[in-house]
Amino acid sequence: MEKVVPIETAGAWRFRLGVAIFILAFALWLLVPLAVLMQVGAGGIAALTSTVFIGNKVLLVLVIAIMGKPGFQELKRRILVHASSMLGAEVSPWRHRIGLVMFVVPLISALVEPYVDAIAPDLTPDGWIPQVLGDLVLIASFFVLGRNFWEKAAALFVRTARVIDTSVEDEPDTPQPARPTLFDVKSSSGTRGH
Repeated sequence: MEKVVPIETAGAWRFRLGVAIFILAFALWLLVPLAVLMQVGAGGIAALTSTVFIGNKVLLVLVIAIMGKPGFQELKRRILVHASSMLGAEVSPWRHRIGLVMFVVPLISALVEPYVDAIAPDLTPDGWIPQVLGDLVLIASFFVLGRNFWEKAAALFVRTARVIDTSVEDEPDTPQPARPTLFDVKSSSGTRGH
């Protein structure tokens, strides 16, 4: 008599195998900087990069084939839930300060580096590793600053966006006196603005 395996058990190994291949698909990109560190020639690095690029796509298709559409949807859901938890809604003041430093320092460094290189070439570090570290710190700052930072950054590109400070309690709307403009100034003849 044939043993029947429950669907949950049968799907569990497929899901785990799919997750392992999914991780492998992105871990393959680590071969490119490793080849650079091993001083592989430019042609070899180009060939490796294109192979990893194609291999990444093939492995992602393989992940979908192994997991099936429901399994892949579950994987995406779990990744999004995990990313959302990393972008917590409430950011403490210290986390905000640290995130701002992580955000601003790589930007200032990138802006100042060409001038420092022109004035004192010995002060700038050789190689690409410090630049990659700066980029990684900048990317990590988005997660440290949290979801509200993304909303603030997106508001920069909305013309009608307004700043609302939620730390101040709402006060009843009191009419503000109108500030005079150039056209409201009365001339000595009694006419306005002419």
